[in-house]
Amino acid sequence: MAKKLINVTVNGRKHEKAVEPRTLLVHFLREELHLTGAHIGCETSHCGACTVDLDGQSVKSCTHLAVQCDGSEVLTVEGLAQAGVLHAVQEGFYQEHGLQCGFCTPGMLVRSYRLLIDNPDPSEEEIRAGISGNLCRCTGYQNIVKAVQYAAKKLRQAQPATA
Repeated sequence: MAKKLINVTVNGRKHEKAVEPRTLLVHFLREELHLTGAHIGCETSHCGACTVDLDGQSVKSCTHLAVQCDGSEVLTVEGLAQAGVLHAVQEGFYQEHGLQCGFCTPGMLVRSYRLLIDNPDPSEEEIRAGISGNLCRCTGYQNIVKAVQYAAKKLRQAQPATA
């Protein structure tokens, strides 16, 4: 199968790579770019462990082809922290004990990041609905919800007040 040249920006860094048309985004990230944060879980888009942010939307990278990302911007869990400082969602998961085994955590963090961009002040119900496509088998979600609430509050406090 002939490879296709794609240009994609991942975590702010531009990449030009030749990929087979059937290469899944999760495999491209893990095998070509050595970004192993997106986990391969169910490979059917049900668990959300592979969630990344693609052009401002949460996507399951296990069912998205790398060639579909040509010209796109991708954010993975590795891109959340900036200059060694944890993003508010990462800090929230740490402070509120939002993880146990950690398998779902990368996808949950990226999905929570997008949720808070789209809705900076979500209710508990909106958080639960917003992360419903990401499964956690360990925590019972209570502390994940608290972690997202923590992050939402921190992000709102960091925003300058408008008149």
